[in-house]
Amino acid sequence: MKSLWMDETEIQDFPMLMQDITVDVAVVGGGMAGILTAYLLKEQGVHVAVLEADRIGGGQTGKTTAKITSQHGVIYQKLLSKHGREAAEKYSLENQKAIDRYEKIVQDRQIACGFVRCPAYLYTLEAPELLKEEAECAAGLSIEASFTKETELPFQVAGAVRFENQARFHPLLFLEAAARDLAVYEHSRVLQAEGDRLVTENGSVRAKKIVFACHYPFLNMPGYYFMRMHQERSYVVGLEQVPELEGMYLGIDKNSYSFRSAGDTLLLGHGSHRTGKCPKKNPYEEMRRLREHFYPDTEEYGRWSAEDCMSVDSVPYIGHFSGVLADWYVATGFGKWGMTTSMAAARIVTAQIMGRRTPDDEVFTPQRFRPKAAASTFLSHAGYSAAGLMSGAMPKVPRCPHLGCRLVYNRMDGRYECPCHGSQFEQNGKICVGPAQESLPFIN
Repeated sequence: MKSLWMDETEIQDFPMLMQDITVDVAVVGGGMAGILTAYLLKEQGVHVAVLEADRIGGGQTGKTTAKITSQHGVIYQKLLSKHGREAAEKYSLENQKAIDRYEKIVQDRQIACGFVRCPAYLYTLEAPELLKEEAECAAGLSIEASFTKETELPFQVAGAVRFENQARFHPLLFLEAAARDLAVYEHSRVLQAEGDRLVTENGSVRAKKIVFACHYPFLNMPGYYFMRMHQERSYVVGLEQVPELEGMYLGIDKNSYSFRSAGDTLLLGHGSHRTGKCPKKNPYEEMRRLREHFYPDTEEYGRWSAEDCMSVDSVPYIGHFSGVLADWYVATGFGKWGMTTSMAAARIVTAQIMGRRTPDDEVFTPQRFRPKAAASTFLSHAGYSAAGLMSGAMPKVPRCPHLGCRLVYNRMDGRYECPCHGSQFEQNGKICVGPAQESLPFIN
């Protein structure tokens, strides 16, 4: 199921790695985070190569709703209470600056990617008090945020938070332009990583520094990211000939919807759930019913799904891969805000590789451990993974080659998915999403 962005964009083909090469920095992953990191490093005169398992932009970057925003759900009151004011301020500032950095690249390179400033809203149909508090917390962190009951949505809301001066764009048109002059190798899945060497099927790369920007790190140790993240699915339907909304909207209630215009196509989102724990109601059918009620004269353009890595404390892991590997870096755990956080990650990792400390290092560092902020979430996800690993022997049910969790069939997209760490497989066994690296011999 191709997204709107993938259907509209022809990205140039890049060669497969067919020999052994040596570079200053190797970046694993050709999504937005990997390409932006390589782009910023090249600007610093660094010899960098990107290794992509399939096609650049073919993963979550091509399936995003492409909101560039510092509004990351109801987050600022959580950051203030669990991480403190200083960390909350640094988080908000880094993400707000990411919007400006996208705009500068678009202007400097004259990229025709539909970049436009717009407001972003959180809305509720139920209890507005939570959003009143979120608006106050965000405004106290120097974000231009306010509480309102006025929206463009086709129904009345109980309340909303409006963030001013956010943005949206066409992610693959931007990615294609940013990658144009980079050394990118497609269809070059990294099979092994050790020290300064990355091994693919037909060649290897030696690098002084290595950046893992491959959505979910496929290495289990060191780092132990498989113990510190889970993945969540969400679903999108494109509706044609819908009057364009100025703002972008995300509901905070259970079973709510998101709204985001791309010209006269409305991207309607719904149905977020932990990968491997499929909802009883089909999200696509729920969105069809909403369309028939509020947009009866529209046609469905297409439908697709995305998957997001969720950290235990709602803050991404950006920086040194582990405390024992000084020359490895990671960018993961972006939650549902991958476009904004990709820019933040690229800037932070580039600065660290160039030997500069940033004020945000301690906020995003993968080496952080905040028991108060993460303990209950960590135990919950650990228990869920343990259940998948310990489920009884069922010879007809396939298991994930990553760590052996029993796979679950997702009827919405017709794929098998891992409830422990989020890997996905086509019905013929082909790997779609990691951290698993291997396809299954067969399923059906």
